[in-house]
Amino acid sequence: MSFDDRSGNGGSYKDDKTIDIPPTLPMLPVRDFVVFPYMIIPLVVGRESSIRSVEEALSKNRLIFLVSQKDLNEENPNPDSIYTVGTIAMIMRMKKVPDGQIRILIQGVAKGRIKNYAKTTPNFEVAVEKIEDLRTTSPTENEVLMQKAKERIEKIISLGKTLLPDILLVLDDLQDPGKGADLIAANLGIKVTEAQKVIETTDAKERMQLVLDFLNSEIEALQLQNKAKGGKEDTPKTTRDQFFKDQMKAIKNELGENDSKSEEIEELREKINTVGMPKAVLTEALKQLHRLERMHPDASEATMVRTYLDWMVDLPWAKKSDDSIDLNRSKEILDEDHHELQKAKDRVLEFLAVRKLKNNMKGPILCFAGPPGVGKTSLGKSIARAMNREYHRIALGGVKDEAEIRGHRRTYVGAMPGKIVQALRQVKTNNPVLVLDEIDKLGSDFRGDPSAAMLEVLDPEQNATFRDNYLNVDFDLSNALFIATANVLENIPPALRDRMEIIQIPGYTENDKLFISKKHLIRRQLENNGLEQHQATFTDDGIKFLIAGYTREAGLRNLEREIGSVCRKIAKMVVMNEVTHFEVNATTVPELLGAPKFLREDKLEDSQVGIVQGLAWTQAGGEVLQIEALKMKGKGHLALTGQLGDVMKESAHAAMSYCKAHMEELGIPDDFFERYDIHVHLPAGAIPKDGPSAGIAMTTALVSLMTDTPVRHDFAMTGEVTLQGKVLPVGGIREKCLAALNQGITNIVIPLSNQKDLSDIPKVFKDKINFILAENLDEVFTVALDKSAKGKVKKTEGKTGKKAKTSSSAAA
Repeated sequence: MSFDDRSGNGGSYKDDKTIDIPPTLPMLPVRDFVVFPYMIIPLVVGRESSIRSVEEALSKNRLIFLVSQKDLNEENPNPDSIYTVGTIAMIMRMKKVPDGQIRILIQGVAKGRIKNYAKTTPNFEVAVEKIEDLRTTSPTENEVLMQKAKERIEKIISLGKTLLPDILLVLDDLQDPGKGADLIAANLGIKVTEAQKVIETTDAKERMQLVLDFLNSEIEALQLQNKAKGGKEDTPKTTRDQFFKDQMKAIKNELGENDSKSEEIEELREKINTVGMPKAVLTEALKQLHRLERMHPDASEATMVRTYLDWMVDLPWAKKSDDSIDLNRSKEILDEDHHELQKAKDRVLEFLAVRKLKNNMKGPILCFAGPPGVGKTSLGKSIARAMNREYHRIALGGVKDEAEIRGHRRTYVGAMPGKIVQALRQVKTNNPVLVLDEIDKLGSDFRGDPSAAMLEVLDPEQNATFRDNYLNVDFDLSNALFIATANVLENIPPALRDRMEIIQIPGYTENDKLFISKKHLIRRQLENNGLEQHQATFTDDGIKFLIAGYTREAGLRNLEREIGSVCRKIAKMVVMNEVTHFEVNATTVPELLGAPKFLREDKLEDSQVGIVQGLAWTQAGGEVLQIEALKMKGKGHLALTGQLGDVMKESAHAAMSYCKAHMEELGIPDDFFERYDIHVHLPAGAIPKDGPSAGIAMTTALVSLMTDTPVRHDFAMTGEVTLQGKVLPVGGIREKCLAALNQGITNIVIPLSNQKDLSDIPKVFKDKINFILAENLDEVFTVALDKSAKGKVKKTEGKTGKKAKTSSSAAA
């Protein structure tokens, strides 16, 4: 602020005696200071009523009455909360700012007193009478008073008080103690109540004497401060610290400031000391707290440090949940929530068993891999429930920024920790079950590679000292149980895949889906659609028809949608009083859902030449494929159709080569390849097919065609073949065998090396199947080709050769 006692140009005003004061003036209440005459000061006006007063003054004579309000925090003051004595001022400049406020530069003209309020809405307008100073002193007394004031101002400046640089020069030019008192009071920084006493005192001598008293008090306070500083070498540090704290507290109280910051600092200090931080982390937290303590509360960096400390005290440095080590109860929970998935359940129970024997073991890093909808994520939730741990799912699909995992550095605006630390803060324990969902769908771009950042998270040897960029301190992740989920393992970088224990989650078979539908899906959809159990019943044949005809998936999502659709249609019929009970069976499902979306090939009703039932694996489970071979006049060429992949084409060529090499022992005519071309087709032609599993089925079809020997219609087979005629193992035995059984095929040829996989098939189904374990093609031909019906196309019973090995109770 500035002070001017001159008239004329240069931004000052004309003498107050030459300005006519109108009967009423718009009034502007000010909050935290008192405006004195002859002051030039900028003001920011934001209240709507105050803006109206400024606009009204500018539209007239630019005069406005400034007066202080008694309560600084009152947003809408009334006449009772406003002092009566203030300053008539001239608005010199005005500027509007984008946030709706206006800035004005005003200059005090004269003192005034409110006689009455002309209006209070929408803005204040008051009748003001001008206050003249009473001068009861002689020029000599005036000179003495001004000299005393200048001496005290000089003393204050020498003690270190910062005042307006040219205040002494202005005082030298003043002879009026009243104006001198106003100048000093305006620049001394006294409280509003004290400044109001000064402006309300009309006698110039008394007003100067009041200001001299304030100056004497200020000198005493400054001398006390300097004395404390001068004796700091002889004073114990704790005493000095306490003295300065008391002094700061007293100053804040004088300024009317509350002590909320100190309370906040002490609260943070208590939390930091009690949350169980490691020593290095505790040191860093206290260091940042000390920085915050020295910052102004409104500083931008103070907000950043305060947020950082909030994260630090909210993390579970030492808090963990107690593991449930009752294996029988944990097994019951896992079996209750999920059907099958035995390998995953066993691995969790093994972890709990070891955890019971050894308390300080590190958490395993598991990866559940399998097609969508088979229960990988929900299995993680069940594991958390079985172990009595907190659960949190971190979605990684589409994450491309490394900072999403490691966090942002605090130097960036809007920085925050990564997903791992955020999850720990949310669950409030340091040993939760964290499901890293869709880890195979992590991306990468110019911001970094998140999969590389996951290497530290998922390495048991490194994650004990995991460092988030935002925290910049180590956090121990070794207590957490990480479970990743993935659909395609090949999309996971090898280094990351190497750190995880892969557990394959196979797709559900039709029998599994039937069981799960009866136990979980139907009950849930009935409840979701407001139906009672007695209003809708699902028969086994109805569920099987729905599964086979309306879904083609490894998981259960589409199946649950279709069951939900059935329930909604039944709910509609119930509400419209069309039915009170509806039975969902194989006949009524098409009535509700329309024609089936998927049709399967029926099993062969009789033995035929050149047609073999092969077994294939898909993500939706096992499939029975009919492999057809046809001969036509030609020169021994081989045609392959049905969208076959490279591996399957190679199997067909290998089968062709085997047949040519063993023509004599197989009974193939010598001139066969000179007279005929061969065409091999796998329906349906629109579906891509690949894999080695059709090797023995293709060879059998070709041999059947070339020797005119029918293949038994009640047989299905799977296995890879070599040029030497050996039968090699393949995958998906469980799914393939159950698919054959669903079509009524009970004789299944599989490689001898796959005998170990029969343990994966439930005993109730295994007892219904006659497994023929083949080691070479001769054993396959012996059981599959019906030589007694050679040259005939009708159903006949073949005899089992001596070399074929059987493994089933039904085979005896």
